[in-house]
Formats: sequence, C-alpha cells, structure tokens
Amino acid sequence: MCVQSSIQTEQPRSEVRQVRMTRLQKIKRNLIRDKYLYLMLIPFILWYIIFQYKPMYGLQIAFKDYSLFKGIADSPWVGFENFVRFFESEYFLRTLKNTVLISFYGLIFGFPAPIILALLLNEVKHMTFKKTVQTMTYLPHFISIVVVAGIVTNFLAPTNGLVNIVIDKFGGEKTYFLTEPGYFRSIFIGMGIWKDVGFNAIIYLAAIAGINPQLYEAAKMDGANRWKQIWHVTIPCIIPTIVILFIINIGNFLEVGYEAIILLYQPSTYETADVINTYVYRAGLQGGQYEIGAAAGLFNSVVGLILVVLANKISKKLTQNGLW
Repeated sequence: MCVQSSIQTEQPRSEVRQVRMTRLQKIKRNLIRDKYLYLMLIPFILWYIIFQYKPMYGLQIAFKDYSLFKGIADSPWVGFENFVRFFESEYFLRTLKNTVLISFYGLIFGFPAPIILALLLNEVKHMTFKKTVQTMTYLPHFISIVVVAGIVTNFLAPTNGLVNIVIDKFGGEKTYFLTEPGYFRSIFIGMGIWKDVGFNAIIYLAAIAGINPQLYEAAKMDGANRWKQIWHVTIPCIIPTIVILFIINIGNFLEVGYEAIILLYQPSTYETADVINTYVYRAGLQGGQYEIGAAAGLFNSVVGLILVVLANKISKKLTQNGLW
C-alpha cells in the first residue's frame, strides 16, 4: 500500500515537472526567435527606468527638511509638515482654483475640438482639400512651445501686433492682452487648441476609418441623412476611443501645461494664471524650497491618480468602457 501511494504521488510530480519544462522550453524558444525585438526594447526600458522610475526616489524630499548640502538620505524627516505649509500658504487656494478652472475650460472647449474636426474632415469628399486642412492643422503640434508662445506674444503685442492692428482699423482701442488677467485663460486655452487639435484629431479619424461601412449602408436604407448617420453611427462607434482619451485627460486634470504659462504669464496676471505647477517652479527651483515644491508636485500626482480611478469606475458603469 505504501509503495502504491508513493508511486501515485510521484506521478503527478513528474507531470508538473514536464509541464514546467515545456513552459520553459517555450519561453526559451520565443526569446531566441524574437531576440532582436527584445534588444530593440532595451533603450526604451532603460529610458523609463532612468527618467521615470529613478526620480521617484526623490519623492521622499516632500517628507523631509531637505538640505542641499546634507543630501536626500541625511536630511531629517518632518512627516507631513511640508504639505501643511503648502496648504496653509497664501498661494494654495489661488493656484488650486486657477488649476481647476484652466483644466475645466480645457476639457469643455479643448477636448471636443479634435472630435468635431475629425467628424468634419470625415465628411469632406474633396481629397486635396481634406489633406491640405489636415496638414495645416497637424503641423502646429510639432512647433516648439517656446516658438508658439512667441507667436502668440507677437500677435497680441500692444503696438504692432496683428490683433491690435485689426482692432485699431475697426476703431477699437489697442489692448495689451497679456497683462490683463481676464484674458489670460482664453488666450491659453485658444493657443492649446490651435497647437494640438490637428494631431489629436488623427486618433479619432483612425477610429472613424475602422467603422464597418455596412452600418452606413443600413442607415441609408432606413432613410437616415448624413447628420443622422453621424449621430447614430459614427459617434456611437467611436465612443470607446472618446472615453479612453477622456479618462487620460482627467488623469492630467491638474497637470496644466505650465511651460506655456511660464512663457506667457506676468506678475500682473498671477491672479488668473498662477497654477500649482508654476508655484512648484517658483518655490522649488527659483526659491530653493525643494521640499515645498516636491510636496506640491506629489499632491498634484495623488489627486490625478484618484481622478483617473474615479473616472474609470464611472465610465465602466455608464458606458462599459474603461482603461482597465
């Protein structure tokens, strides 16, 4: 009996070993077969490790009384003191309000813009005109933000700017728009739309191109005109793409493009232009308060993570689509 039971236990073990061996052989075979693809992945993996994961070591600065001379490791821990200082500072409510408002306006006006452009371009039958418009709206994405900010500054210059020249010709009064707090958010959102609308529209055009033509034929047979085809066929078919990109945008809700803001804003427009990331730049890099800048940046990232998770859950409940 003992011999029989030992044989029975040895048999499953040998089968497990055989399964493991076949799996290892399969993995080894795949590695040998695709070795050049894995070699091509090495630079990208190294880039992520060096520039994305390694800097996360510095996040502990947010919980320390950081000294440049002592270094990160030897600086004393202070817990959440830096976060308390950031929350109690006179700039917290202003930067939070401006960040939320600029991001909200970006979602309201900037997010639908490439969808509308893609739908309009999809209806254009003249290919030369269509490609010309695509190229003209696509190219600004590749222009440096410094150049774009320079173009905006020149266009809105108070004396020889094109906008003010046109206003003057129609009998209006010239205005230095970039020093007026009330104009800043509109200028920033408009600049962002002009720069990225063509590039972002490519994603939606690709999604539209993947729609089954038979759906349009069925809609035509039911008497649907072009508008109804867009409303009942095109838009529902690209909803998954819209939802995924919307969730990504929600994740970046507090990550306002501070580079453009720094290039455009002035002390007179801090009232409406100063956001969390520009405060991090001023406090951390210019003011030398690295721990406060790190605390503000970490707060930004945590809020973004929470927003992504919430947006994904809501999206999956309402549309059955999400990032995970």
